[in-house]
Amino acid sequence: MSYKAFISHEVANWKTEKRFAYLYRVIADSESGTPRQLLFLELAKEADGQATLWQYELKKSGTPVPGAYHPDLSVSILAWLIRKLGPRSVKLLLSALKLHGLSVYSGWQPEDISPSPMPDEENPQPHNHALAELRIALFGLNDGLMSIGCLLAGLAGAYSENSIILLVGAGGVLAASISLAAGEYVTASSKRKMLSQPHTLKINDRIYPAKETAELATIYRAHGMSELEAQAQARRMISDPEIGQVSQALDGLVLNQQEAGSPWIAALLSFFAFVAGGVIPLSPYLLDVRRYPLLISIVVTSFALFGVGAALSRFTGRGALWGGLRMLLIYAAAGGVANLIGNFLGGGIG
Repeated sequence: MSYKAFISHEVANWKTEKRFAYLYRVIADSESGTPRQLLFLELAKEADGQATLWQYELKKSGTPVPGAYHPDLSVSILAWLIRKLGPRSVKLLLSALKLHGLSVYSGWQPEDISPSPMPDEENPQPHNHALAELRIALFGLNDGLMSIGCLLAGLAGAYSENSIILLVGAGGVLAASISLAAGEYVTASSKRKMLSQPHTLKINDRIYPAKETAELATIYRAHGMSELEAQAQARRMISDPEIGQVSQALDGLVLNQQEAGSPWIAALLSFFAFVAGGVIPLSPYLLDVRRYPLLISIVVTSFALFGVGAALSRFTGRGALWGGLRMLLIYAAAGGVANLIGNFLGGGIG
């Protein structure tokens, strides 16, 4: 490794640890008054300790030590989401950053610890899988309603013949549902493959095992272990070469594997949910309604979108009323623009 690459690596690790410490404190503030507050404050302290060790490495190489940490835009947005929605609502985003301690939001218990914390594919977590599949179905239904509803608004602006609108709309439902299903399959497959790969330890796990042991012990104590039990378990996880490879990703693995499901189920759910959503705005044309088919389509689509938006608030942390109204506002804006474009293009076609 060149000297420049070495310095870049050390600085990047310092920034990572300071980012962790910053987010841990934001989570701790949002958990004020709960037992989880202490967990994340301790994790923040450990992350600051790791950052100090990286500063020491930089000093040894004669490199200027970074000053105060200032969160970048993405971290600031994530911190804002934590404050507004709560850490539980954004746990997947936090897990993607490889923050520790997130298993307090997934029901993981100390007795679940084993030499191989990888999930048992023969015994999946049905509750978490069901929630993930419900989310996929709701988003697919929402996509079908919104996409086909806006498509019909644009077509109605360009054409007056219901038969043309029905033909193009039905083709749009079929093409978009297949595309969405394929994309969902690829995403779910990639996620499962990524989670099945062994995780390697960070460089400072080998240089400063005591710090990593203390950080891991903090996580175990948060799940009810005594001080001595937590320290012993953490030392075993760090010292064992095979177990140590996954010890630092334990929380993220448990959390994400509970969220992961079958790629085929995800694809089929997306396909049928999109078709179901697309058929609703298309229904007046399928039933060959002669008078005001577009108006009827808008009304039934609006009712359906309001219901889906309210249901999706379960996953976004927003109120059900606001979730439904938000979907209506988006549909009104997007459908209005589509209709204007359709009128413009229809005039050119005519």
